[in-house]
Amino acid sequence: MEMISNDYRIKTVLGRLEMIIDNENERIGNDPQFDLKVSNAHKSRCLYELTMLFRTTNPQDLAVNHIEQMHSLKDKLALNARRVEAHLHAVRTVADLLKNAARDADGDGTYTQEQFLYSET
Repeated sequence: MEMISNDYRIKTVLGRLEMIIDNENERIGNDPQFDLKVSNAHKSRCLYELTMLFRTTNPQDLAVNHIEQMHSLKDKLALNARRVEAHLHAVRTVADLLKNAARDADGDGTYTQEQFLYSET
């Protein structure tokens, strides 16, 4: 009975994780209302649940369709990692642009003390 229960729980968590990753891959960078932090929390929770389930499951007892689904998830997670990295790079770039624009706006056209310091380079 325990094996059937674990099998069902693994199937459920794998399905939920796949749904979360598909949603994130589709919406990241396309939907301004998408909350990456919340999605990441859901994804982390699923990965934690899977870790706990796999600790009590013999690898030989895993159904073939779970193994196939895990390979598919691995590919989706690789795509997800690339999209998240691209998103974070874009966020950093925008933050740098805003920081530079704010710094430039703070300048009133006069020279700063640092600009008059003598440099022996």
